[in-house]
Amino acid sequence: MEDFTEIFMKKEKTDKANQNDFSSEMLQFIEQSPTCFHATKNIKNLLCEKGFSELSEQNPWKIKHGERYFVTRGDSSIIAFALPQKCNGGFAIVASHTDSPALKIKEGGEKNELGVCRLNVEKYGGLLLSPWFDRPLSVAGRVAIRSKNGKIEMRLADIRRPLALIPSLAIHFDRNANDGKKIDFQNEMLPVFSEEGERSILDAISEHLKIKKTDILATDLFVYNAERGFFWGAQNEFLSSPRLDDLECAWTTLQGFLDSIVTLEEMQNIPVYATFDNEEVGSMTRQGADSTFLSETLERISISLKKNREEHFCALARSFLVSADNAHALHPAHAHLFDPVNRPLVNKGIVAKLNAAQKYTTDSISLALFKDFCQKAAVPLQIFTNNSNVAGGSTLGNISQTHVSVRSIDVGLPQWAMHSPLESAGAKDPIFMKRATEAFFKADEFPLD
Repeated sequence: MEDFTEIFMKKEKTDKANQNDFSSEMLQFIEQSPTCFHATKNIKNLLCEKGFSELSEQNPWKIKHGERYFVTRGDSSIIAFALPQKCNGGFAIVASHTDSPALKIKEGGEKNELGVCRLNVEKYGGLLLSPWFDRPLSVAGRVAIRSKNGKIEMRLADIRRPLALIPSLAIHFDRNANDGKKIDFQNEMLPVFSEEGERSILDAISEHLKIKKTDILATDLFVYNAERGFFWGAQNEFLSSPRLDDLECAWTTLQGFLDSIVTLEEMQNIPVYATFDNEEVGSMTRQGADSTFLSETLERISISLKKNREEHFCALARSFLVSADNAHALHPAHAHLFDPVNRPLVNKGIVAKLNAAQKYTTDSISLALFKDFCQKAAVPLQIFTNNSNVAGGSTLGNISQTHVSVRSIDVGLPQWAMHSPLESAGAKDPIFMKRATEAFFKADEFPLD
């Protein structure tokens, strides 16, 4: 019998031809998803193309075995699921998030002074600030407008061209610039948008949407890096793109979900794909992981399938959640900040994240189960633990557990420069997440306890 290494090497040889093709599709998805609203719309469109039907939280659900459905909340979170013929198991759930650190434009829009108009922005999430200087920036988001029939209508906008820029201060005026300095966000981080008094951001948005500026009632607009994702390296083995955290996981797990449900006849568990908004700011919103969105969706599935409350709890006890949010790869210039043993590398597979303080949900049981899924899919698995002297972050896994308490693991794909406007990762890794997700959804059961 072949061991895991032999199986993986054969699979890797087969995959080399399509690894970059798959990653290229992912980069196209990310480029077309400059905000959480656009990412959710693009996911929704793809689900519709694959035969999914949309449900509304405002209306009773009438769902049937053998069919596929999705529901959205807040235009920025989405949960999709398929119903096998039997549904004798629990829920197999993979969750990621649609938002990324960005510059959010405040109401009022801009600040005119000193010959230029600058966009008045504030921090959304834990941004790495210095890489935002001297990059081509654009604007996208959600706009509430007064439609011709007098009703309020929500529209998405994406200028899709360099529209603004944050110029650095020349070194001649700051000879200590390369020695490190604190950035004054309110003063230094406002992107230059136009000449003073010439244009407002609402002028640009109204022209883009072909509406009157006076029809715009409110906005959720973000400044984003307008650079496209690209491959690099001696053999194009690396890639860089805005918003890899966490659209890389959102895309790859979606592909694994879709491929796993081509046929539903043999499935025992109900496959569930979820992406939440607002992970980067704590998830405490009606569409975040710290909301009732997932718990209510799962309960409504059980109710629609005529299961009683006891049967629903039994299904939850047989369920498993994979929280998919990118992980830190070993940085070649800062290796001392990483754990001396568990050091994930780019292009070496999925990362399982563990933490004694329970910032991640992974334990020995969930790790063992996920290892089994990866081995069946011939996918390499790495481990991330924090350097004991360096505090780490957290993700949506343990937040969602406060509402849906099921066996869970936190995983991600390894990347550099997390929370930079241009993040980097391995070109080989995305297909690993897709394959592992597919194997997870096809599992017959989760022998948890």
